[in-house]
Amino acid sequence: MQRLTIDEFRESEKLPLTVVLDDVRSMYNIGSVFRTCDSFRVESLFLCGICQTPPSTEIHKTALGAEESVSWRYFKTALEAVEELKKQGYTVLSVEQVEHSTKLQTFVPQRGQKYAVVFGNEVKGVHQEVVDASDGCLEIPQLGTKHSMNVSVTAGIVIYQFAQCLILNA
Repeated sequence: MQRLTIDEFRESEKLPLTVVLDDVRSMYNIGSVFRTCDSFRVESLFLCGICQTPPSTEIHKTALGAEESVSWRYFKTALEAVEELKKQGYTVLSVEQVEHSTKLQTFVPQRGQKYAVVFGNEVKGVHQEVVDASDGCLEIPQLGTKHSMNVSVTAGIVIYQFAQCLILNA
């Protein structure tokens, strides 16, 4: 299957995307996001607030070792992470249903730009101050009776969209 070793992964070219988890409480969701980040060679994962960090049996159960390959950092708050990313020239986008959000299918990331996407708590979403500090918001259109999805599923969809635009269809 031509899988990379952890060392090869660390040395490989990355998708210019940092994923920020804002108070995600489920360690299984965190592990799943680690695994998706590994799948698409995401640059890094920032765990913020109440997010648990590796090592963790629960994170490992869904990450299946991706917590060893994916670069990650912990921040006391997602706002601190966003402020640091903006200082480093990242375009920061919260994934949230808000007025004037950009529908994911119409968003086209620009080559040469670094991006960060923020995903929020399973119940409360992205903190309002983080939304306010973001450069914009992305929204996944939903056609059913529910207007929310599991955070790890949402992350998978958004990360795939970035990978498709910047790597897979390059």
